[in-house]
Amino acid sequence: MTERGEPPVDVAGPGEVTPEPAAPPVAAVPAADGTGDGAIRHVSTWNIANVLTIARLAIVPVFIAFLFVEGEGWRLAALGVFLLASLTDQLDGWLARKYALVTDFGKIADPIADKALIGAALLSLSYLGEVPWWVTVVIIAREAGVTLLRFLVIRHGVIPASYGGKVKTVLQIAAIALYIVPGVPDLIRWVAMGLALVVTVGTGADYVVRAVRLRQVARSARSR
Repeated sequence: MTERGEPPVDVAGPGEVTPEPAAPPVAAVPAADGTGDGAIRHVSTWNIANVLTIARLAIVPVFIAFLFVEGEGWRLAALGVFLLASLTDQLDGWLARKYALVTDFGKIADPIADKALIGAALLSLSYLGEVPWWVTVVIIAREAGVTLLRFLVIRHGVIPASYGGKVKTVLQIAAIALYIVPGVPDLIRWVAMGLALVVTVGTGADYVVRAVRLRQVARSARSR
């Protein structure tokens, strides 16, 4: 799902990545018109955006419980919780950007919370025999691999979210929602999941390329 804040690296063009030194979480204080007055302040980790991120993690067990209870009503309840959790991802990112609440904790915790929700949904649906296990394994392996990659290169900079990553998230949410809703034709489910799978793998490969470039540029900068 969406990742928030301006990363400490700038992709100027194909193959061009410029590293910048890491800095403590600071932000401009918004002015009355919301544009910011240029003042710099430290941002508390315990802000509303990060609280929503933690809440999204906490709601995952509730979603799983609803999904495993038999009955159409419980399925719809699980769908509601899933969509609510997905909405908080959009909301916390918007709050972080609008009110300058971006923190290093949020940059890391936000994608972890997203992957926990998506992973829990896929594992549960596969256990229930509704989503093939190979689909779940491919998507979770990609998400786990990208998360690990972020940690491995974080000393060089944070890899920014791409437009393709955002499209991937929307497609995953849509596909999972179609599998949760009772009575949706299998063909529609497969088309949605197939699109999500293709974009998921493609954006995963893109992250690998960008991580390699970031590491190379960082090494080159240190050798000067």
